[in-house]
Amino acid sequence: MQQVEALAKRAKEASRSMAMLGQQEKNAILVAMADALEARAGEVIAANALDVARAREAGRPAALVDRLALDETRVAAMAQGLRDLARLEDPVGMVERMWTRPNGLRIGEKRVPLGLVAIIYEARPNVTVDSVGLCLKSGNAAILRGGSEAIASNRALVDVLQQAAAQAGCPKDAFVLIADTDRASATALMTLNGIVDVLIPRGGAGLIRSVVQHATVPVIETGTGVCHVYVDDCADWKMATDIIVNAKVSRPAVCNAAETLLVHRDIAADFLPQCIAALRAKKVEIRGCDQVRAVAPDVVPATEEDWGTEYHDLILSVKVVADIDEAIAHITRYGTRHSESIVTRDIARAQRFLDEVDAACVYVNASTRFSDGFEFGFGAEIGISNQKLHARGPMGLKALTTTKYIIIGSGQVRI
Repeated sequence: MQQVEALAKRAKEASRSMAMLGQQEKNAILVAMADALEARAGEVIAANALDVARAREAGRPAALVDRLALDETRVAAMAQGLRDLARLEDPVGMVERMWTRPNGLRIGEKRVPLGLVAIIYEARPNVTVDSVGLCLKSGNAAILRGGSEAIASNRALVDVLQQAAAQAGCPKDAFVLIADTDRASATALMTLNGIVDVLIPRGGAGLIRSVVQHATVPVIETGTGVCHVYVDDCADWKMATDIIVNAKVSRPAVCNAAETLLVHRDIAADFLPQCIAALRAKKVEIRGCDQVRAVAPDVVPATEEDWGTEYHDLILSVKVVADIDEAIAHITRYGTRHSESIVTRDIARAQRFLDEVDAACVYVNASTRFSDGFEFGFGAEIGISNQKLHARGPMGLKALTTTKYIIIGSGQVRI
């Protein structure tokens, strides 16, 4: 689509000016945008109410409506996120290492912005603010393409941010929104080679799969999260119950929520009844294997599909495994290399789990819900990458930069 390409070209041009902004200039823009969000919160919430009403009329799941909805508290949190970004160290311009060759050449590795970052995402308006803030702080321009469910919210947010940024000295078109939510606009954005430097999709498995299959520009996959908690036979049962309840219940629709509980067979008969009771008290539907149903006959039978499903809801699949070997094998087969956790008192097994589980984030005795840029001390995140190239895990400011080599000579020529 020509409109998408024209918008992207303007943002690409702005990216050159963005790369030259100093730290103080970028921080001033971030604070100005935060102030504007709070001052105009009523406008944003009113626009969001239109999106929420449409989602409810369309019968969207409660978890999706929750991700979509904004109120004063959530708008204030987005504003605070921008202020927190302003306080973080700026990675742009850092010379990470420098060395001198025998011929006298001094070589350094310096952090620089990626350029124009495209983000395709679904019904989470907070992604709009996080993406703008992170791209700005890391010296990048951004082109945003949100989902149709949040289009009124995204338009209002971008309008507020653009006006505040312009008044604070931000280059024009440093961040732009594709208002057309037709699938063709996303496809067009995915194929803008030479304009878009990197594309980051944020959403469910369907969106990620579509982007990976159709994009011709470089893509950083942010993860679908089929996350597991494995409870070993020597685990602290209260700790294990607290961890799985937190990992499933605190925000069931996010990618770092647990989807499957694996339990060592030697403790299943005694541990599972109390754990299932705690989960049901939080309205979690349990889907279990035959061994789970032998302990709790009223559990819904789990199917093969359940083991690989990211529910985005208060549903948990539960499986009894023979030992840590079977737990790791199950995670290897069904996991998405996002976040995995073991609950155990055994140091050797904990170390095996850390070493052998192939995931961006691997935990011992902690909830998978900590896979988050804020929790890792990175500030806001652009997403959680479960791939292995360039960036992995929560992607903060540094992940939105690349490096270039700077070489300083005194007249050397190669012989």
